[in-house]
Amino acid sequence: MPTSPRPYAGGLEGVVVGETRLSQVEGQAGRLTLAGFPVETLAPTVSFEAALFLLWHDRIPSDDELRILTTELAAARTLPQAVTDVLRAAAQIDAPPMHALRLGIAALSLRNPTPTDIVGAMATLVSAYVRLCAGHEPVAADAGDDHATAVLAMLTGERPTPAAVRALSTYLVTVCDHGMNASTFTARVVASTGSDLGAAVEAALGALQGPLHGGAPGPALEALMALRAQQDGSTLDARTRRWVTAEVEAGRRIMGFGHRVYRVRDPRADVLQRAAQRLLDDSEAGRALASDARCHERAVLETLRALKPDRPIATNVEFFTALLLHGLGLPTHLFTPVFAVGRVAGWTAHFAEQRANGRLIRPSVAYVGAQDRRLH
Repeated sequence: MPTSPRPYAGGLEGVVVGETRLSQVEGQAGRLTLAGFPVETLAPTVSFEAALFLLWHDRIPSDDELRILTTELAAARTLPQAVTDVLRAAAQIDAPPMHALRLGIAALSLRNPTPTDIVGAMATLVSAYVRLCAGHEPVAADAGDDHATAVLAMLTGERPTPAAVRALSTYLVTVCDHGMNASTFTARVVASTGSDLGAAVEAALGALQGPLHGGAPGPALEALMALRAQQDGSTLDARTRRWVTAEVEAGRRIMGFGHRVYRVRDPRADVLQRAAQRLLDDSEAGRALASDARCHERAVLETLRALKPDRPIATNVEFFTALLLHGLGLPTHLFTPVFAVGRVAGWTAHFAEQRANGRLIRPSVAYVGAQDRRLH
């Protein structure tokens, strides 16, 4: 039997592939630290620009530094005409938003973009593509807008409320980096080859496009909404418990619950639960949705614990991401692209870190095929 010279770890689980100062994920303890700051203290407090500066420079910016970065990001949100033309072509064939993002970054890369160019452009790529697909022209944000305000203004064509801006800003900071996840690892592999930043970000988008990495918030919300809409005379609690049981028996995953790393509640879920609650509290419909979400979450967790007593399953970030982005009026097909608007901060920081490391990422693989074959 073929043997591997080294221990095999499926999916590289538990394998340490490098060092980083950017974020620390402690799955057993349920902690996430962003450049030394607990996510629960940083995300509700600072702007996306401040978090971006922190990842790039390992410190909170001064007022002047923050003002300069905000101005530079605003300038970077203006797309070259060639990039807009690519988005128009994609919209004409109704390409999925993540495909359009990859095309947009590839087109932008023709001009050797800086990290600021990439981060600023990502917001415009998402919003411009949404509007083009709807038959509207892209709109520019005000030059003085912070990033969260600009994203919402460009998406809707209207001035967002302070509550909406704070909610989106909290979300973007919460998801800006998260250890060696699949898309970040992809970006670092590309960076390790000496390739350019645009190629690394485009590759990261390709990894994020996969439903096992970036696709959970939409299905998590859709499941809740479908159960709320059922009119069979039973309670939401009962409907949820029946649904979870049927899904588990069919071998399907319950999106929004469980995580590859966290064995306790995802710390980002707590941050976004509070942010979503504040946002939804502004309307009667929002308060009803928040109440139903709590009922649904409780029923899912209790049923999963009964069905899988040996597996620690807790609510993850996708469940409350879905509530928050829905509260901002975003459709589910935009959840992953908007995630990329935040995570690109981490991708660019990891790119720089990997290039400074200078070592090609080149793991080994265990061969399990045939041996000593002969043609005759």
